[in-house]
Amino acid sequence: MNFTWQLMARDLKLALRRPGDVLNVLFFFVVVVSLFPLSLGAEPALLRQLAPAIVWVSALLASMLGLQRMFAPDHEDGTLEQMLLSPYPPVLLALAKAVSHWLLSGLPLVLLSPVMGLQYDLPTEELPVLALSLLIGTPVLSLIGGVGAALTLGARGGGVLLGLLVLPLFIPVLIFGSSASYAYAAGMEIQGHVSILLACLLLTLCFAPWATAMALKVAME
Repeated sequence: MNFTWQLMARDLKLALRRPGDVLNVLFFFVVVVSLFPLSLGAEPALLRQLAPAIVWVSALLASMLGLQRMFAPDHEDGTLEQMLLSPYPPVLLALAKAVSHWLLSGLPLVLLSPVMGLQYDLPTEELPVLALSLLIGTPVLSLIGGVGAALTLGARGGGVLLGLLVLPLFIPVLIFGSSASYAYAAGMEIQGHVSILLACLLLTLCFAPWATAMALKVAME
């Protein structure tokens, strides 16, 4: 586990040297969420109804911005090859990269989501539900995105191919994440939606790092 913590600390330190990467994700999220009211109009009831879906779609697209750079910089300078040749399991490398991506791309979106919800006049009691669904769902996006980033590593046009690979896998998380807020707004229980999101998180946490590690080995051969 020390190897995993060291990799995460390294990625976070490198991100601090390039703050533009994190700010680009946040700026993209804010801009996309803010553009929808301009096209939909200023009808409060319509904006409140669409707010969870808009925030979730915007968070999903924003989290994809950093996926291509999850392994690419280390692959270009040869660091990734040295990591895979180390005596530590490649699964730990894949897990550390996914967690680092979530800390840099997913967690800021979770923290910013209540502010974006207020922009759509969401009730204050619904904001924690929206943030909770993002808190559980965004790690799934990072874990699945890690598999796609490893599969497209070094491929020409990898960004487009990455989107084609991971977007269909993001759909269940998008559906149940936004449905939790809609269920709460309708006075229904949200335990079912949250349980499914937790199940998706556990499944991806168990299998995605292994798939990412195998894809990295294939990409480096």
